[in-house]
Amino acid sequence: MKHLLTIAGSDSSGGAGIQADLKTFAAHGTFGMSVITAVTAQNTCGVMKVQDIDPDIITAQLDAVFGDIAVDAVKIGMVSRSESIRAIAAGLRKWKPAMVVLDPVMVSKSGYDLLHPEACQTLLGELLPLATLVTPNLPEAEKICGFSITNEPEMERAGRAIVQLGARAVLVKGGHLATDRSDDYLYDGSRGIWIPGRRVSSRNTHGTGCTLSSALAADLARGLSLEEAVRAAKAYVTKAIEHGIALGHGVGPTHHFVDLYQKAGIFEP
Repeated sequence: MKHLLTIAGSDSSGGAGIQADLKTFAAHGTFGMSVITAVTAQNTCGVMKVQDIDPDIITAQLDAVFGDIAVDAVKIGMVSRSESIRAIAAGLRKWKPAMVVLDPVMVSKSGYDLLHPEACQTLLGELLPLATLVTPNLPEAEKICGFSITNEPEMERAGRAIVQLGARAVLVKGGHLATDRSDDYLYDGSRGIWIPGRRVSSRNTHGTGCTLSSALAADLARGLSLEEAVRAAKAYVTKAIEHGIALGHGVGPTHHFVDLYQKAGIFEP
């Protein structure tokens, strides 16, 4: 069994962050571990408050896990402060995990700033060069690149720009394009590939970015190639959205275990 580590914030409603990552790891037959960077008070309607974890506690969590357990892949999600980012980067340079998937979480669906504006450059300078794969959506890619992205040629330009910043590969997610598709652009520094995707009409999409990046980390740890992992992770997330859970009064979560529930005969549509 592969061992996966998520470095991210906790979502009290269970649909995103650490909770979504661990569910995704389990759904992929891997063992999940966590380093918590922040505690959020949130639900399906939005994020109300965030309490950042002290950087020395982040470092202690990293050392505790890596010092005892072999880590096959790391997923990084919400890291809001420069101090936290530097602590994570120092830990990764120390322990040298084979694969790192970076989801540059910046703003919640409800508009709450999850990455402090002054920390953006720290993330680009400290974590981006350590990433095997970066998975920005279009608003995140725009902040990273500094230009507007409204069509496929601009997505390709963004992919090239992000790899030039130091990442080994980037998946520019096209879900925010004003089209009836949800195609993503994968670029590894030498080759660009368009990964087709169906746009699913659903209100319940809370945690899709966390879920996709965690699925990618799990699939890469299990030995899939970069392209194979992206295709498999997109298929997993698409089905999870199709069977999203109508929870609460706002944007409900995706269904991380729909395949397992169906096989067990306990799925309730």
